[in-house]
Amino acid sequence: MAYENIIYEVKDRIATITFNRPKALNALNGALLDELSQALDAIAADEDIRALVLTGAGDKSFVAGADITELATFNSLSAKHFAQKGHRIIHKLQQLPIAVIAAVNGFALGGGTEIAIACDFIYASESAKFGQPEINLGVIPGFGGTQRLPRLIGTNMAKELIFTGKMISAAEALRIGLANKVVPPEQLLEEAMKTAGEIAVKGKVSLREAKQAINRGMDVDLATGCDIEIDAFAISFASPDAKEGTTAFVEKRKAEFDGTLTG
Repeated sequence: MAYENIIYEVKDRIATITFNRPKALNALNGALLDELSQALDAIAADEDIRALVLTGAGDKSFVAGADITELATFNSLSAKHFAQKGHRIIHKLQQLPIAVIAAVNGFALGGGTEIAIACDFIYASESAKFGQPEINLGVIPGFGGTQRLPRLIGTNMAKELIFTGKMISAAEALRIGLANKVVPPEQLLEEAMKTAGEIAVKGKVSLREAKQAINRGMDVDLATGCDIEIDAFAISFASPDAKEGTTAFVEKRKAEFDGTLTG
């Protein structure tokens, strides 16, 4: 389908979603969220896609938060509906059985940070800025920031960012564990695509099981998490990729993983 607020592309088993409202610094409005939801559905339905990279159009912004002109019209009920929509979409993003990389090329504020931290990891441009500035509008993060950010960088650090609403640099994001890598702006997408390419040739079932085991294990005690891992390890052997990978190792050749999520 045709999109107006995002650019959706697939090449070499890697999907790219570019938030495409550069005049509004790629701010999230209802139309963009609807298109993002549709693109995520298309990715989930396409077994050929092995990785997803998210980035923003232009050189200023990844996503500069929600569209304030829309927020200003909300009452409690419409605010709840908007937050529920955002949570549903971010849940779709986090549940994709593939690697998802945020290539943060500028401002990632509010919903921008919340989308980025729902990805599997973040690569950032040296010019990137992160923050949860909702407190400055008299509200709080509504797309998971109060929940995912503490799990990622620790409770006290998350409280400082959310309570003050301050922005931090890419270098600071790297220091506190928010970003995995910081690179010059002109190298950002290249680096993200390079890593996506490395992941895209892995077995799809093993990638899904590793991702689910990590995500589910973060919310339970260690013993339960280890049980989750045991089950995921066993399920990975249901794919022909397990046989291919072990056989290729014994035969001293490169493995060719062609298994699907169903076999």
